[in-house]
Amino acid sequence: MKRPGMSQPDPAAFIGANLPISPVPSIPEICLHTAGPASGLWRLAGSREADPPPYWAYPWAGGAVLARHLLDQPETIAGRRVFDLGAGSGLVAIAAAKAGARAVTAVDIDANAIAAIGLNAAINGVDIVALAADIIEGPPPETDLLAVGDLFYDPSLALRVMAFLRRCQASGIEVLIGDPERAYLPQDELRRIATHAVADFGGGTGGGAVLAGVFALSGKAEGEIMPGGRAATA
Repeated sequence: MKRPGMSQPDPAAFIGANLPISPVPSIPEICLHTAGPASGLWRLAGSREADPPPYWAYPWAGGAVLARHLLDQPETIAGRRVFDLGAGSGLVAIAAAKAGARAVTAVDIDANAIAAIGLNAAINGVDIVALAADIIEGPPPETDLLAVGDLFYDPSLALRVMAFLRRCQASGIEVLIGDPERAYLPQDELRRIATHAVADFGGGTGGGAVLAGVFALSGKAEGEIMPGGRAATA
């Protein structure tokens, strides 16, 4: 928690000075500023209860599995516009740019994440437009593919995200979700595309490897029967 009376440091300067650059586990093609035990992230924390936790500072399985999938299957996004929702560190957006996307936009509600995305994009030599905003109550963005990594950890957020994703799909946007099957992932509405073992900071793994999936929206409303199928495993 941020101590009373202490000024808020400049996010980009703080991240550059305190979060070392290291390759992402399972994704050595990408390096990120990543927090460690001595990073002092509390110095960036806001004083309000509503300020977002520093999720952007760690690798999460949902983003990692999407990044791995896009790098392994560049034909998925080559020449297309890609939008990374809840972008965190920018891992998925960076993977999309490296895989040949025509334009990449990353959005997150945390201004510290936006600072991290700018630094991480520069490290990896890619161009990304980063926006600090909560867009999921609004209209679908102007994009071809929407990537969503690990946004199903909270029940109310999961409901809001799925309503937004359905609107995006209805407007013609392809949706890809990366998730290690957290509690509020609506699997009845999804079709698994691939599975990869990736590192995960969440779920009590402490950064250990978990199996995470890449999913597409099935087009079935909740409660409908979805045709079965087995995933490809990597």
